[in-house]
Amino acid sequence: MKKQLIVLLVVAVSLSFGQYKGGTTAAQFLKIGVGSRAVGMGEAYVAMSRDASGLYWNPAGIAQTGGGEIMFLRNNWIADVAINYMGVIFPLSGIGTVGVSITSLTMDDMPVTTELEPNGTGEEFTASDLAMQVSFARALTDRFSIGFNGKYIQQSIWHSTASAMAIDVGTLFRTQFNDMRLGMSISNYGSSMTMSGRDGLIRYDPAPGLEGNNDAIPADYAMDDWDLPLIFRVGVAMDILEIGVTKITVAADAIHPNDNYESINLGTELNVMNKFFLRAGWKSPFVETNTSLAASDLERREEGLTFGAGFDLPIFGSASGLRFDWAYADFGRLTNVQRFNLSLYF
Repeated sequence: MKKQLIVLLVVAVSLSFGQYKGGTTAAQFLKIGVGSRAVGMGEAYVAMSRDASGLYWNPAGIAQTGGGEIMFLRNNWIADVAINYMGVIFPLSGIGTVGVSITSLTMDDMPVTTELEPNGTGEEFTASDLAMQVSFARALTDRFSIGFNGKYIQQSIWHSTASAMAIDVGTLFRTQFNDMRLGMSISNYGSSMTMSGRDGLIRYDPAPGLEGNNDAIPADYAMDDWDLPLIFRVGVAMDILEIGVTKITVAADAIHPNDNYESINLGTELNVMNKFFLRAGWKSPFVETNTSLAASDLERREEGLTFGAGFDLPIFGSASGLRFDWAYADFGRLTNVQRFNLSLYF
């Protein structure tokens, strides 16, 4: 056990250093965390993942839920962007646990402007993102489970779209020491995305200085390929105090993305009678986003402290009921984002 803790600590410390590669991947909406419980705990959730939001964080966790669940989430994101999520998990006796989820990001229509018509052409356009996935997880022992996601990803803007296929893999291990959980997941390993559509059609003159040539040859802009935001997470969660009907759990995740700084997320949850919950977290507390600037002018990361709460309302006994969760996340100069989700478990 001590060796496992030392390994996790070394990984966490090493991941707090890295290079910034922002703007080098597509489908950034895949990095927006799902579930108010996870967000309220600072997104330190890869080892806590035992509900329908685990389809996003760590698919191995759904094998340890003990039942089925349906989760609904609709929230306003930054700049009038809306996020919608629905996840369903269902155990199959003797086989494992299956799940499906849909995540969409939408926004209002916007006017089309050009350099010649900066006030608008009279047309409107919109943009949207979509991810659909199917999942399977199985408990290989009473303490160890593994899970997989297969997902289809699409981004659209006006008359152009890009799509990709990807997989996620996760593992979750429960120890006998204070129910400490060790989790790991790799998300969005898949094909690259390339925009295509009639917005890229142009008329091209290959020889503008040649009189009498065809100056309107149909052509397409050559679009670059963009990788998906690959994310590796490793985390630990443990119950550090249990007195009567009250329990306190702490969690920490180390995150290694392919397009941003490595970071660590921290979170805690107070559980009273498995009915009422208070949460707090700190996302990326040790990251300085631009160390090339003078110390007094360092850019600060917009995400930071998070808070959350929830309550459980049993229906027809303790085996089924409704769960409501709320989370608040500070976004610095972008103010804050509040999220709500409703779950039906059975």
